[in-house]
Amino acid sequence: MSDQAEGGSYRPAPVHTHPDDVPLLSALSALADPVRIQLIRDLASHPDWTLSCSNFDVPVGRAAKSHHFSVLREAGLVEQRDQGPKRLNRLRRAEFDARFPGLLDLALRPDATD
Repeated sequence: MSDQAEGGSYRPAPVHTHPDDVPLLSALSALADPVRIQLIRDLASHPDWTLSCSNFDVPVGRAAKSHHFSVLREAGLVEQRDQGPKRLNRLRRAEFDARFPGLLDLALRPDATD
């Protein structure tokens, strides 16, 4: 089995943290950034596995966007999988809600970034 994406470029598979293993402060920290809130909101408004990383319109460069997704994965909020050259995303809402009931609902409220 290979860790290569279609087209021959090497990209390691993303590492995921299960929400059960995430401390509260890590979850809160991940949700404290406006760019990450926007990523979460975009994911919440689309079906699982339909948005690739390039589909998100956030005011940061590619490297910063990659960092934000890494933080979200480490906080148990996002799961990613590679499909050819694309990295698809899903919000781990059910798992995160089981660990931190109501926290994601608060973060997704329209007034959450005010």
